[in-house]
Amino acid sequence: SGQHRVPRATARLLAPVGDPEKVICVGLNYHDHCQEQAVKVPKEPIIFSKFPSAITGPFDDIVHPQDTSVGTLVPTPTVPRGMALPAPLLSPQELDWEVELAAVIGKRGRHIEEAAALEHVLGFTVANDVSARDWQMRRNGRQWLLGKTFDTFCPLGPAIVTREAVADVHNLWIRCSVNGQRMQDSNTSHLIFRVPALVAWVSRFVTLVPGDVLLTGTPAGVGVFRKPPVFLKRGDEVQCEIEELGTICNRVV
Repeated sequence: SGQHRVPRATARLLAPVGDPEKVICVGLNYHDHCQEQAVKVPKEPIIFSKFPSAITGPFDDIVHPQDTSVGTLVPTPTVPRGMALPAPLLSPQELDWEVELAAVIGKRGRHIEEAAALEHVLGFTVANDVSARDWQMRRNGRQWLLGKTFDTFCPLGPAIVTREAVADVHNLWIRCSVNGQRMQDSNTSHLIFRVPALVAWVSRFVTLVPGDVLLTGTPAGVGVFRKPPVFLKRGDEVQCEIEELGTICNRVV
C-alpha cells in the first residue's frame, strides 16, 4: 500500500513463527553431512525436536549459556555419608552451527500422502539449528533433545517465503559463515529425504497443524567434524543464508 512504512534499520524483525506447537527436526539428511562423519545414509528419516522456546529472531543474539552448577543428581543411598560430590557443570562448552531449510506447515493433516504433502506447506524460511555437541553426543544418555534446545538455539527468519514463490525448493544453495569465513556451502538437491517425504513421514506419527516448523537437516561443514573441531565462542557472528529465502545473522553473547 505504500503506507505505514518504517526504515529497515529502525525495525527489529521477530521470528516469522514465534510460538509453534511443534518444532520438528531431521538428523543426517544430507549426503555430504553423512560423508563428513563417515556414517551410512539413513534408510528412514531420523526425527528429533527442539522446544518452541528455543526460537529467536533472525538477527537476535545466540546466548551462550553461562557456566553454572547444581547439586548432584546422584541418588542419596549411593553416596557414602560425609562425602561431598562435585557439582556437575550444566552449561555446554561445544556450541556448533547448522544452517537448515525450514518448512512451515499451513494446513492441518495426519497420514498425509507424499504426493499431496506440499499442499500442507505454507512456505519456507532459514533456520540455524544451534547445537551443544557435548550435551548432544556425550551427556543425557546421548539423547539429542537437551543439546538442541537451550534458549535462543533456533534463530529463524527473516520471513516466510510462500511455497508458490520458490522456483524449486530442492535446488537452492545453502550456506553458513562464521566471522565471515564460509563453513557450509551446499545445495538442497543433496537432501536425502525431500520435503514431501518428510511431511508424509512425520504425519504418520503426529498431527501436523498450521505453524508447525520442520527443520530439514544440515549439510556438511559443521564445527564438530572439522580437524581439529571448531566451536562457537562469545563474540562470534554466524550468518546463515539460503537462495531465494534470505539471510539471518546472529551474534553469540
